[in-house]
Amino acid sequence: MKIRYSFLILLIACSCMENKSPLIIGHRGAMGHETENTIPSIYRALELGVDMIEIDVFKIASGEIVVFHDDTVERLTDGKGNIETYSWEQLQKLTVIGNHKIPLLTEVITVIDRKVSLNIELKGAGTAKEVNRIIADFIQKGWTLEDFVISSFNWEELKLMRIENATIALAVLIENDDPREAIPLAKELKAIAINPDYEKLDLEIANEIRAAGFKIYPWTVNKPEAIEEMKRIGVDGMFTNFPERIK
Repeated sequence: MKIRYSFLILLIACSCMENKSPLIIGHRGAMGHETENTIPSIYRALELGVDMIEIDVFKIASGEIVVFHDDTVERLTDGKGNIETYSWEQLQKLTVIGNHKIPLLTEVITVIDRKVSLNIELKGAGTAKEVNRIIADFIQKGWTLEDFVISSFNWEELKLMRIENATIALAVLIENDDPREAIPLAKELKAIAINPDYEKLDLEIANEIRAAGFKIYPWTVNKPEAIEEMKRIGVDGMFTNFPERIK
């Protein structure tokens, strides 16, 4: 009887995980459809019905926070060099693939207009303080702190963000073989989530992360079989280039 009861509990738990609807997080907007981190990519993600949009930010030489993924501009623009060395005036002269421009963080937030929440990944050093100031400005315009999540692979920058803002939601990004290595830092920062490479995640690891009190948002989940596996594991959301596939 005891064995049968335990099996029933396990069956119910597995069923709950499979039926759970994960958040659809548009990776760099909807980069499977439009050039990543551009305004058209943000609009496309909204059209595809995402629950959250993720973008990447750097602080450039003239002080602005811009939305861009790479340290250097070569892959995506007609320019050369490190993005952090550019002034805003110089950056505006570059053309992004698809005849787009690199946007400011403020432009992206304005476009989203609280339709969905925003995950801001701190890519560059020295971003935390200015990003926190920008968020504070938008809170004055009707946004709430709950509309934002801050994440980063740069754990030192996450620590600086926590110093700047004691209550904003933080997510610890990790690409190590064992995502559980992020648990101590996540506890230290009072983070809400750990965001691992989906290929490094299995049910055992996911259960340990959940037991430690954290949500799980793996990246970047594009293949149908990977999406189904993440649903089976019961993740809380998925970063994806193709939001329509998760639906």
